[in-house]
Order: sequence, then C-alpha cells, then structure tokens
Amino acid sequence: MGKRAAGPPEVHTVGEESCQQVLRMPAMEPKGCNLIETVENLSDQFLHLTKRFLPHLARLCLISTFLEDGIHTWWQWNEQKESIKMSGSSSPLLPFILGMISSFGQLVGCVLILVQKFVPCACFVLFGIIFMQVLAFGLLWNLRFLMRNIALAGGLLFLLAESRAEGKSMFAGVPTLDCTSPQQYIRLGGRVLLLLMFISLLHFEVNVFTIFQDVSKMVLVILVAIGFKTKLAALTLVIWLFLINLVENPFWIIPANRPLHDFMKYDFFHTTSVIGGFLLVVALGPGEISVDKQKKQW
Repeated sequence: MGKRAAGPPEVHTVGEESCQQVLRMPAMEPKGCNLIETVENLSDQFLHLTKRFLPHLARLCLISTFLEDGIHTWWQWNEQKESIKMSGSSSPLLPFILGMISSFGQLVGCVLILVQKFVPCACFVLFGIIFMQVLAFGLLWNLRFLMRNIALAGGLLFLLAESRAEGKSMFAGVPTLDCTSPQQYIRLGGRVLLLLMFISLLHFEVNVFTIFQDVSKMVLVILVAIGFKTKLAALTLVIWLFLINLVENPFWIIPANRPLHDFMKYDFFHTTSVIGGFLLVVALGPGEISVDKQKKQW
C-alpha cells in the first residue's frame, strides 16, 4: 500500500547524453571578437571621461598647422616675401598684401575657431587662404604640398559640421548631429578627405617595417572613411600617429638655423592636424552615412 510500482529504468544512450551536454555548454565566441569588444569598451570609457574637453583638444590640434604658419609668416616676413617673388610675382606690393592676408587671416581664423565664435566664417577664411597659398607659392604643380593643402580642407569640413551641431548638444562642447541633415554629408566628405590627408603622410619607402606601418595605417584610415568601427579605428590612429610624430619629427632638438628644422616642424604640425581630424571623428562619431549606423538598422 502506498508504494509506487517500479517502472522500467530510464535508458540514456551515449549520443543523447552528449547532445544534452553540448546544449548546456555556453556558446563559444572567437577570441578575436572578445578582444575587439574589450578594446571597444575601454575606448568607450575613455571617451566618456574625456567627452567635455576632447572636442576642444581636437580643434586645437586640427588648426595647429594654420596657427604655426600664421606665426611663422609674421616672424619670417622677409623669407615669405622672397618666396612669393620667386613664384613669379612682379609687383612689389603683392608679396606684402598676400603675406598680411595669410598671417592675419590664419591667426584670426584660428582664434575664432578656438573661442567658438563665427566658426563657419573662420573656416571659409581658412579655405580661402589655402587656395591663395596654392596659387601664390606656386604649389599647383607640387603634388606633395598640393595634396597636403587640399587635405587640410577635410579637417575644416569637420569643423563646419561640428559648429552647426554644437547648439543641439546636451553637453557643452560635445556635438551631436541629427540624421539626414546636411552635416552628415559634410562629415562624410570630411572622412573621405581625411584619407587624402593621411596619404600625404605616407613615406613610400622600400623598407619592410615602413611598408608594414603604411599598410596597417591605411587599413585603419579606410575603416574610418567608410565608417566601420570608426571610433576605435580613429582612436588607434590618434595614438599611433602621436607616438610616430614625436619620434620622427623632433624639430625642437634641431638648431633653428638649419633647413631640417623647418622641414621637421612643418611635418610635425601637419601630422598634428591629421591627429586633430581623427580626434574630431572620435568626438563626433561615424554619423548616419556609415557602415556602423547601417549595421544598427539591420
């Protein structure tokens, strides 16, 4: 009474037990994916801590080439006038006028950008000075310098997009952009011009280490241009270029009277401008016209 009849014993085959164990096992993810996710989480934490001053640092880095050139033009006035004369100018007043426009235009434009006043006007002034210098200094047929001057326009496009979105931000100095706005296309153009900006830094030397560097950085820049893993790729490039810039362009240890000093200083500040462009990409994000945004919609 009260006892249950013993039923037939349960039979588990080896195959069934193996299947049950497999089903209970957690899904294994590739180690590479885990590493990328970890790095992305660390970069997000860094951006959260630096979101208030990162855009200001990005602007300063980006306009550093214009700022240095404006000061350089003022302090080495005679050399600048001779450069304009050698480019084919016959008028004695033209070097003076162009030098004044170049120096004061760049300095005033940089100050306005730093204090965030009349930023679109300041950007268009700097656009005009880039065009003027290409013509005045005979850079139209110098592919290297022409590419570098045109590439600076990519950074200015980011500044234009940022200035139009600044008022819509929830935090002071932290821009946000609405979808389908003209700023998105400006930012897309800026990202593409950053590719050109970066190409102007490549060495094209037949050296295994240099080739490895150039190819690796080019892959990261292409990721930024198409908007895939944008913030991580841009932040990696910022750190990489910063370290390389300190090693390859230490102009401060070269005597000022040597030509190498000016060449290194030019390369240093141009690389700093490229860093500023990528910092703005980090601060602004990939935008609506990017692979990252499309992946979220999928």
